[in-house]
Amino acid sequence: MASSPYPTHLSRPAAGPARPTHWWQRTWVRYAALSTLLALSGLVILALVREQTGTEGFLVGLGLAVLPVPLLIAAFRWLDRVEPGPWRNLVFAFAWGACAAALIAIVANSFATRWIATATADPAGADTLGATVIAPVVEESAKAAAVLLVFLFRRRDFTGILDGVVIAGVTATGFAFTENILYLGTAFGTDQLTGGSGIASVTAATFFVRIVMSPFAHPLFTVLTGIGFGISALAAERQRVRRVLLPPAGLLLAMGLHALWNGSSTLGEYGFFAVYAAFMVPTFGVLTWLVVWTRQRELRTVRAELPAYVIAGWLTPVEPYALGLMRARRIARQYARRHGGKAAARAVAEYEAYATSLAVLRYRGRLGRARGDFVVRERELLRELWHRRAAARPALEYAARATAPPVPVAVPAWAGYSYGYGYGTNPYRM
Repeated sequence: MASSPYPTHLSRPAAGPARPTHWWQRTWVRYAALSTLLALSGLVILALVREQTGTEGFLVGLGLAVLPVPLLIAAFRWLDRVEPGPWRNLVFAFAWGACAAALIAIVANSFATRWIATATADPAGADTLGATVIAPVVEESAKAAAVLLVFLFRRRDFTGILDGVVIAGVTATGFAFTENILYLGTAFGTDQLTGGSGIASVTAATFFVRIVMSPFAHPLFTVLTGIGFGISALAAERQRVRRVLLPPAGLLLAMGLHALWNGSSTLGEYGFFAVYAAFMVPTFGVLTWLVVWTRQRELRTVRAELPAYVIAGWLTPVEPYALGLMRARRIARQYARRHGGKAAARAVAEYEAYATSLAVLRYRGRLGRARGDFVVRERELLRELWHRRAAARPALEYAARATAPPVPVAVPAWAGYSYGYGYGTNPYRM
């Protein structure tokens, strides 16, 4: 019998997933349907925004609205670098926010505001009610749909709070991008009609408020929904109440903060700045602390759970230490790039991500929170690590040596005595 290339009991490949019995259950059909839906939503929202802003206003709004997008995407990707999710989830989230959620919001908000204005014969009151009540409910629900879809259909990629934060934040970034095009394009059209220019222009004021001061506003709201889904993902299957109630609770918090933000314009001349300073900035600080703490917790989980796989022969003794330190991870990728090129660096990055997923999976299993596919998922992750070990192990070993703390050397008490000169090493000491 030929010996297994793997070190333990996982010598036989796990059985692949059963093929779907109906054509509409096939993966490519679902991808095609979702892509078609998003593409149609994008075309419709493009036509609606262009109709309201005009071609020139649309182009100006597009050019200004795109400025914060790379920074926000990079920030969320940075938060997720311990166990980065696949790019396809981020592309879907951004596209959903920019196309589907924005379309739902524009249609629903316009319909509701017109209906309230007709029913109450008070257009000004309808606008205020629409901004402070209708818009937060509609927009946060539309954005939350993307988080829900990833939570349901990409469950393996949605394992904790950081995953919820990233998916929700990227979705909201896409939504804010489309909304900013509309607001900035409309402001530019107003300036064209009134002759406004320079600092006093409506476009400059809108840019300052939406792009400079509050580019994180929409992501901040929706991240609360993502945290609710993330905590639900951490719950055990028997904790049904926690799993069911936390996502709606997060959504309600997102709606409440959104309503407070929109309602700041009704609180007087300084209402916006009061809400910004008293609520938005502290909330942003607390959530930033939470996600950074969660990332450090993932690194501690890596250091605590991976030694079991060292004993089984899957990992080398230095890997849990190197994989549990962000600096060591970075050094490993740099080493791989210098000695093996981009392909080796990518293999090391993938190795780090799979190792983190394995540690989190084992942690959940040890606490009794693992799903029914624990064994299958463990096999898959171990095989992914094994296939990348040639590039990853030398890099991680080098990183472990480069980041290892210095070993203190105990100096005996008699080491400072110099024979022939009395105490110490200085012959002139009295």
